[in-house]
Amino acid sequence: MSVISIANHKGGVGKTTTTVNLGAGLARLGYKVLLIDLDPQANASTSLGLKKQEQSIYQVLVFQDDIRKSVLDLGDFHMVPSSIHLAGFEKNNEVGKEFILQESLQQIKDLYDFILIDCPPSLGSLTISALTASDYVIIALQPEYLAMQGMSEFIRILRTVKTRMNSELELLGITITQYDSRKVLHQEILQHAMDKYGDMIFDIHIRGNVALAEAQSMGKHIFRYDENCHGANDYLALAEEVVSRTSELVEA
Repeated sequence: MSVISIANHKGGVGKTTTTVNLGAGLARLGYKVLLIDLDPQANASTSLGLKKQEQSIYQVLVFQDDIRKSVLDLGDFHMVPSSIHLAGFEKNNEVGKEFILQESLQQIKDLYDFILIDCPPSLGSLTISALTASDYVIIALQPEYLAMQGMSEFIRILRTVKTRMNSELELLGITITQYDSRKVLHQEILQHAMDKYGDMIFDIHIRGNVALAEAQSMGKHIFRYDENCHGANDYLALAEEVVSRTSELVEA
């Protein structure tokens, strides 16, 4: 079983889109998948058609409820939804709160092949909690200069969490999202990213595809909305690459 956080402290880079559709892609490959929406904005939850739920990750983190009470069966995969009340977790001064999620996942770790965590666009306690509970991190990177400039800070945080809180944490890779090979700027930033991060860049780049946004507005993942579009092809290929990379790391 692999726990993977999809993260970046910059918003609008495709974290939620990647979490939802990578999860659906892994499920399509036959793996048992759980998604956890750890963003108080609950975008992953709403993009899958979920409205306010009585049980969510909020009850798990704040009241230490059994996480199994909050798991929803969405057919293709399972999900723990978020809640706007989760924002209060950042203000909670409880000692060791960043380890609550890690401890909660111990109850269900044998039920899934992959657990994907959609992180909020920040470097606060929720993101630290996700990183502490994860085996791997996937960074979603939009091909823009400001996004590239923020990468160094995020990599520094990853190293700090690995040193102080989770020695098993590894960067699985960086996925380029909303990519358009026709744009010179995107080509330049991709080349810069590859020069700087090398093999950490996934071979598959997620192309800009209007169907991905349309699927979210319809409360569906991309394979239920249009399984033949570029977005579906790209996320299925990314799922295959994630499986390959995690298998290689386990065997190493």
